Amino acid sequence: MALLEIENLHLAMRSFEGEAHVLNGIDLALEQGEIWGLVGETGCGKSLTGLSISRLVASPPARYTAGAIRFAGQDLLRADEAAMQRLRGRRIGMIFQDPTTNLNPVFRIGEQMIDVALHAAGTDPSILGLQADASRSARRKAARALAIHMLDRVGIARASERIDDYPHQFSGGMRQRVLIAMALIGRPDLLIADEPTTALDVSVQAQILRLLHDLVLADGLTVLMITHNLGVVAQLCTHVAVMYAGNIVESGTTRAVFKRPAHPYTRALIAAVPTARSVRGRLQGLAGSVPSLIDAPPGCRFASRCAAAQADCTAGTPPAREIGPGHRVACLHLAEAAP
Repeated sequence: MALLEIENLHLAMRSFEGEAHVLNGIDLALEQGEIWGLVGETGCGKSLTGLSISRLVASPPARYTAGAIRFAGQDLLRADEAAMQRLRGRRIGMIFQDPTTNLNPVFRIGEQMIDVALHAAGTDPSILGLQADASRSARRKAARALAIHMLDRVGIARASERIDDYPHQFSGGMRQRVLIAMALIGRPDLLIADEPTTALDVSVQAQILRLLHDLVLADGLTVLMITHNLGVVAQLCTHVAVMYAGNIVESGTTRAVFKRPAHPYTRALIAAVPTARSVRGRLQGLAGSVPSLIDAPPGCRFASRCAAAQADCTAGTPPAREIGPGHRVACLHLAEAAP
């Protein structure tokens, strides 16, 4: 049984203009130790998929119309809030997209990390190395020591001193390291990283990716890396799933998908990445625009932009079929779509 299984997940989001069907039958399975990249252009539903796993999507305005999210066999969509609180920060860790907005500016770094450690220890006291009946002062002292250890582990110099600093006293890359430390402090089984390198320059991004890779290997974590950067996926991930307008159109090992991309959207994404041979000022784009998710077209949502589209493409959502070991593609006309 996979550690995380997302099956036929449908999510609708109410707005002033109408109800948008933002997730349209997501299927994804993550085995223990795998690192999955979830890629696609802005607005395709990547972050909402990650937030749905932790049940952090506000309802209303959101509502799940079908599907299941099973973590270690437990259906998270049917779990009560108390059960989710026991999982968040302990068995499911999350690195949020923007460290500037996800660290409270009025509290010291240490206080925020200690709160996370104490919350995780409420479910598993062994995280602090104490007995369940330890005093409050002993728990806080142990939580502070653990926070310093985690800051040191993610490369914060003089961690025992910097733990009492405020977020504004850290650079962007250091704040991202703090978020990584907070996500890992509860020793989670699953780590969801929502674009953890988006706001960082190239050199700092490389440091963060190397840090994540080393931590994941050391702890044997399962990771869902949400990103729009194919280079990040190529460097870090063992598997990749490509999303378009609320659908996963292709998935498989990173090597198989990048070496033999089969879906026309996947090929368009890869073709748009500039290379050393790219002519300056001539980047390859994709004609057309993403369809409205409030009035979503029937069938394949990519059909209006696909050169190989035929009449049956709009008859129903194409099922994913396996074209190689673990390599699945949701397209009715792969032969016609082949380059």
